[in-house]
Amino acid sequence: MLDANMFVFYVDNPTASKDFYQNLLSQPAVEASPTFAMFRFSSGVLLGLWSKHTVEPKAGEITASGELGFAVASNQVVDDYYQQWKQKGVSILQTPQMMDFGYTFTAEDPDGHRLRVFAISE
Repeated sequence: MLDANMFVFYVDNPTASKDFYQNLLSQPAVEASPTFAMFRFSSGVLLGLWSKHTVEPKAGEITASGELGFAVASNQVVDDYYQQWKQKGVSILQTPQMMDFGYTFTAEDPDGHRLRVFAISE
C-alpha cells in the first residue's frame, strides 16, 4: 500500500504563502523558490505550496475545498493555538467549540485553505 507523505496546496503567491506558514508554524521552509515552497512537519509529512499559475499539468479552476488538520493533545492546547494564531492575525473561520469528533477551531490561509486544530474527544 502506498503511504502518503506530502500534501500540496496550489497558491496564488508562493512567497507570501511561505511567509504566512513560516509565521504560523514558527519554522522555516525547507525549500523555497518564486514558484514553490515546502515545509516538513516533525512527523515527516511535507506541505508543498505550488504556484497555481505554474503547476504542471495545468489545473482546472482552483478552489480551496479541503482542510489541513493538526491533531493536538488536549482542549487547552486547542485554545492555546487559537489565541496564538489570533495574535498573529490569522483569519479565523470558527472559534473553538465542541463538535461530534472533539474540540476544534478552524482558520484559513491567504488562499482560503482551511486549517483545523483539534483534540479528539475521549
